Amino acid sequence: MKAIHSRQFSLLAALLALSFSLTSCSSPEAPQAQSGDEPSPILYMTADGNSQSTAIIDELTALYEETNPTMSFKYESLGGADLSRKIQLLAASNDLPAVFSYPSGKPLLDLIDSHAVLDMEETFRQLGIYDSLLPTAVELLKSHVDGKGLYALPLELNIEGFWYNKAIFARFGLDVPRTWDEMLDAAAALQREGVQPFALAGKEKWPITRMINAYIIRAYGADAMLQVDRGERRLTDPGFIEAAKVVQDMALQGYYGVNVSKVDFRGSMQAFMQGRAAMFYSGSWSLRQFNNPRDGELPSDQIGFFSVPLVEGGAGTLEEYPVNAGLTASFAKESYNADVGEWMKFVFARYGDHAMASRGMITGFKVEHMPDHVPALTQLVQQQIATLQKGALWFEARFSTEEQLAAWDNALLLVTNKQYKPEEYMRELQALIDANHIAVP
Repeated sequence: MKAIHSRQFSLLAALLALSFSLTSCSSPEAPQAQSGDEPSPILYMTADGNSQSTAIIDELTALYEETNPTMSFKYESLGGADLSRKIQLLAASNDLPAVFSYPSGKPLLDLIDSHAVLDMEETFRQLGIYDSLLPTAVELLKSHVDGKGLYALPLELNIEGFWYNKAIFARFGLDVPRTWDEMLDAAAALQREGVQPFALAGKEKWPITRMINAYIIRAYGADAMLQVDRGERRLTDPGFIEAAKVVQDMALQGYYGVNVSKVDFRGSMQAFMQGRAAMFYSGSWSLRQFNNPRDGELPSDQIGFFSVPLVEGGAGTLEEYPVNAGLTASFAKESYNADVGEWMKFVFARYGDHAMASRGMITGFKVEHMPDHVPALTQLVQQQIATLQKGALWFEARFSTEEQLAAWDNALLLVTNKQYKPEEYMRELQALIDANHIAVP
């Protein structure tokens, strides 16, 4: 295996509850090696922190190579913001990699409109593997691109919330918080005892906006960012500014630890798994690490989960969760050929089964053969999904790439510079959105 190591939603609740029903059928046959010229390497450009999805594809590719020895697969991993910028540059020069990770909201729309990405529904139907996708995940991804079609693959199916260290909570007599104020009180108590309250990957930037969004959806409800996109709310409204202020105050009080701007996703995960931080906002994509702790890391039975706490007087409920399909995979239209198609058919017909069996991961692919033992945390997430009443967009889901990068870059400034005010953060972002809307005919 070759690798480059630089390495809306009310209906959604009902659909999600049905997503885990199983069908029985035999695993597809491995395709035979093709004759002819040696195929070009398949390059998968993905993001740091997406290692498990990459590993699943890598492992299935290794099986494919057993009968297709001329096949070559490489991957390159970059930081989230760096990845988005590089994909933009490669798209502009018509040089996209065969497979790449990219935000499944408005940024992907630009690639769809320029006919740069492959229609995955059409392709999967031609390959005979469309039924391997969960309808829930398909509809979710289509909704992110205004119903234009399926142009990304749901490598995960996630809800987001707060994971916590049960032993730390028990040691200091802390209850699971139901309100944001209760969570901040717990954070203050932990800090007094010398325990870092939260792990946060500030270097990645997007985890900061996830925290801001968590407060927003409890202040205004699950549709808050959709309402911003429609012009029904503005980021300068009080609840948005309050969200930015709360997240900034948490940083200034040291709740994210020291040097948060230098902590990447792996570092934040280690802080939580090694017991140095008590809480960790993340999605169910983290199950892959939680279900397979290394020596010295937090056992999975010592990890708990709670929904984003309520905001006093807010419109959100505990049964509303941010929902996403993880870091999706899209395919360059220009790079697609019969060799890529055969590889794609083999890998993604098996993706759901392999993810669940090897890592207890919930994905947007069907599980045809459920393992005898499903990890307890995976079952917990499935139960939470079953109670989900409404799904929420993440903060940048309806932003253009320019707006997304501004939201990320300035969010890092927000949590590291007390002179940068929450009002300024939201005002600048809203001004950029307004300017871009005016520029669009």
